[in-house]
Amino acid sequence: MIQLLEIGLLALILFYMQQTIYKKLWNRHLTASLFFKEKAIFQGEEGEICEIITNRKHLPLSMLKVRFQTDRHLLFDAEKGSRTTDKYYRNDVLHINGGEKLTRSIRFVGGKRGFYQIESMDLVGSDLFYTMEFVQTLPIQTSLYVYPKPFNSEEFRLELKQLNGEILTKQHLLEDPFEYRGIREYQPYDELKSINWKATAKTGQLKVNQKNYTALPSLRIFFDVEDRGVLKNEDCVEATFRIAAGLASFFLSRGMQVSCYGNGLDIHTSKPLWMDEKTGIVQLEQLYQALARIDMEKPTVDFVETFQDKLLTSKSNVFTCIIAFHQYPPFLELMNKCKNVGNGFIWFYPVWDSTNPAISPDIENSVRFIHIRK
Repeated sequence: MIQLLEIGLLALILFYMQQTIYKKLWNRHLTASLFFKEKAIFQGEEGEICEIITNRKHLPLSMLKVRFQTDRHLLFDAEKGSRTTDKYYRNDVLHINGGEKLTRSIRFVGGKRGFYQIESMDLVGSDLFYTMEFVQTLPIQTSLYVYPKPFNSEEFRLELKQLNGEILTKQHLLEDPFEYRGIREYQPYDELKSINWKATAKTGQLKVNQKNYTALPSLRIFFDVEDRGVLKNEDCVEATFRIAAGLASFFLSRGMQVSCYGNGLDIHTSKPLWMDEKTGIVQLEQLYQALARIDMEKPTVDFVETFQDKLLTSKSNVFTCIIAFHQYPPFLELMNKCKNVGNGFIWFYPVWDSTNPAISPDIENSVRFIHIRK
């Protein structure tokens, strides 16, 4: 009997000793990091979150929970311990020995355009018998852009081809035939007389002379994402961003200057998008980022009031594209003003189904319906 009591007392002492040891030492020399592997992906593409846990002490952790939360629009595979409400909550349970380093990759899909951040993670340890839990919150600074996927349909490609033809025709009238700014690869729309035969013979590939222009051609993109309907029209809102991305990608890749203006507010600055004209891949990446950061939970600014002066001011070498999925009276009035002052434009009008809305005869020749139903 006495031996049983002694054994029981010893077991109790050992139990409380291990509790004390784990309470003091469980997170000593325990480090953890969590980060998005990519800085940016397009909507619908896969991304990865990396977890790295290192236990540099000899004491093993038989159970370690790693918890974090992120936006529900990052789509993870459903796993035990995770749940989704307005946020995605993940809870991974690990076993890590002393002196061990664990690296885990968690795959997801960018379900919606946006800018996503993870700002903290929790480590939850326990004693050997899981009777106590100890929590440590670590600050994390990692972020991910999910870019709008540039719109792509046969209908849209035909409109881009036609618009490009109009721009090239007008651009040809602005060329200075006596000055050159370099040599580039031949494109299908180039004239045979522009081929540089000496450079072609030297490189073995068709090369053409790039002429200087009295002014470089520029494409302006304006978009209005104010959703005035009783029922939210999220599909057309997101299609607007995708069309803007498609236009910018297409014309920047052809060496044009592109600017973009829209009435959605930036998640960081709470200001509408205002990007003046530039060329090149940097402009495209910055535009993708700006479109991703537009927060449709914020109210939009008045499109007509904000951009009327900009729209009514134009130059001969500037081409204007407007993207909007509605036609409320002040907006239509502004479109008519643009036409009356001689500022031509193309209005890309996203619609969900095959039925096109009625358009005023005064501007119907400027409207291009883009059907977004899959």
